[in-house]
Amino acid sequence: MPRYDYKPFEYKAPPGLSAKEPRHPVAIIGAGPIGLALAIDLALQGIKSVVLDDNNVVSIGSRAICWAKRTLEIFDRLGVGEQMLEKGVTWKVGRLFHGDEEIYNFDLLPEEGHKFPAFINLQQYHVEQYLVERAQAFPDLIDLRFKNKVVDHTDNGEHVLLSIETPNGHYSLEADYVIACDGAGSPTRKRMGLAFEGQTFEEHFLIVDVEMEESPFETETAERWFWFEPAFHQGQSALLHKQPDNIYRIDLQLGFDTDPAEEVNDEKVQPRIKAIVGEKPFKVDWKSVYKFRCARLENFVHNRVIFAGDSAHVVSPFGARGGNGGIQDVDNLGWKLAAIVKGEAGSGLLESYDQERSHAADENIRNSSRATNFMTPKSSIEHLFRSEVLHLAKDQTFARKLINSGRLSVPCSLNGFALETPSGEAVLQTGEAALDAPLKNGTSTDWLLNKTGGEFSLVSFGQKPKLGLNDIPHVNIASMCDAEPEDYADITGLAFKRYGKGLTYLFRPDQHVAAVFSNPSDDAVLAAKRKALGHD
Repeated sequence: MPRYDYKPFEYKAPPGLSAKEPRHPVAIIGAGPIGLALAIDLALQGIKSVVLDDNNVVSIGSRAICWAKRTLEIFDRLGVGEQMLEKGVTWKVGRLFHGDEEIYNFDLLPEEGHKFPAFINLQQYHVEQYLVERAQAFPDLIDLRFKNKVVDHTDNGEHVLLSIETPNGHYSLEADYVIACDGAGSPTRKRMGLAFEGQTFEEHFLIVDVEMEESPFETETAERWFWFEPAFHQGQSALLHKQPDNIYRIDLQLGFDTDPAEEVNDEKVQPRIKAIVGEKPFKVDWKSVYKFRCARLENFVHNRVIFAGDSAHVVSPFGARGGNGGIQDVDNLGWKLAAIVKGEAGSGLLESYDQERSHAADENIRNSSRATNFMTPKSSIEHLFRSEVLHLAKDQTFARKLINSGRLSVPCSLNGFALETPSGEAVLQTGEAALDAPLKNGTSTDWLLNKTGGEFSLVSFGQKPKLGLNDIPHVNIASMCDAEPEDYADITGLAFKRYGKGLTYLFRPDQHVAAVFSNPSDDAVLAAKRKALGHD
């Protein structure tokens, strides 16, 4: 029996079966992490959406498990971050082996002063469950429809007409915008005849979720272990992660010429796992054989149909860039779509989503492809190069940078894109994602990122400019000795270290820096906000 009960979500006959529905502002296809997160983000900004999914249970198996700090910060803004942190397995140390010898290890978050850790491991089914429950807290803004399969759609220029099948029959609905969050095999993308462009890897990999009461390896804390050519899996690579509920995720490279149907059989799987864990008792919880692509759509926005997550771009699972990249798509798209629906911005703002997230996808694909190519050398020369790099990496830092399996998900910089106001010298540049720091107001402690997100906001560091902008929240951060009652005190000095002193930052709703001012004025701030909304 699986560790998770996969309790079905309730199906309700939609109103469109008996009468024509009013046009929806936003329809989201897919109730996975990406679609659910987008619905919640829109709801927090007062925008209604209908979420359509052909299933009524969370994902089977662990699937996406590694959630990076930036993604956890986004989830926190959406209201599920602390729940995920409590359940998840926290880790930040990765170890890399060649054979049985440890080559080196790395610390993904060597400094303190962040609310969230570098990574947690948490199975996708837990994340989806939390997101469904959070979405259900917005009954007037989020219409969750399970067992509602979108079978066709027509973009009529000013709206999209969706054709939907349910257990009770067929109906249609209209939406101003449709967001395709329907995964790597996106039926929406296929209906539109849109092709992925990129690299296909023919190598097969086995994923197994293994239940064990104790770790197969002696570690005091949860860590990520990656092997090249270990003794227990000769000539191939292997990866180990600990998950909640005594579940360990094991990934094993199988080679080019394996039969997936054969490799997933217990007769094959059980000996492979036993070779790793020895005589320790274990139980296989879930297993799958896969191969993957590093590819994306040329354009993520097609008039009123918009793609996000795996429907827009796919990468290998080595580097934790898939689910994290998708949630960061949501972070970028949600506030822009809300601004358009509210009439605060024109539809041209969606071009910035396409540009910024295409750039992020290219960065993820580039790093993911490098990592996978290093893992799967195609010739004797490539294999010799890898062996020499692994040998040098024991002592030489430069060689470690060539081992891309250790370069994991990080937020993408948007520096230089159109929505920013060019600024002078600043510690954190425009386009960068905000950095957290602990704060204190009176006797209450808080986090800097709690002062931003969901709307445009201003944060001043060590200066108190007088601004008359009542519709933009403004927080002053002072040193402990200079803090006045209305200020937030930088209790560790990390806020000033990460942002500098004497500067004011304008943050976009997705917590990326829109502008930095040394002497802000109302006019300058409003001009930067207008630019960030695509008006200039």
